[in-house]
Amino acid sequence: MTDTPSKPKTFVAADIAVHNKRKDVWIVISNRVYDVTKFLEEHPGGEEVILEYAGRDATEAFEDIGHSEDARDMLKDFFIGVLEGEAPTAATQAGSSAGSEHGRLRTKQNSGSWGLLVPLAFAAALVAYKWYA
Repeated sequence: MTDTPSKPKTFVAADIAVHNKRKDVWIVISNRVYDVTKFLEEHPGGEEVILEYAGRDATEAFEDIGHSEDARDMLKDFFIGVLEGEAPTAATQAGSSAGSEHGRLRTKQNSGSWGLLVPLAFAAALVAYKWYA
């Protein structure tokens, strides 16, 4: 038995993009890949918030919410690897199908993200409180 951690598995954007269904949800936050499928029902903001970013980079939305340290610590339970190469946002500029979806998502975020972000932040804080209380 060794105490040294193994090297995390690496994924490319195309690997992540296919995990975009309710029963199979991966997201990327800060180039780290998370399988959040089991967290959908527990997410205080509702599963729709996470499903909106399924198979894509959710870094901007996650950071814009202002998640607590407790919420960030919860991510460790869902970590499955790291993103290698270009981030999904860079892939969008290359014209991939995931990219066109991300472009629509970016427009959607800019047009009304505060209406979604505030409840999500509240929900994340509530989960963190219940998780560690």
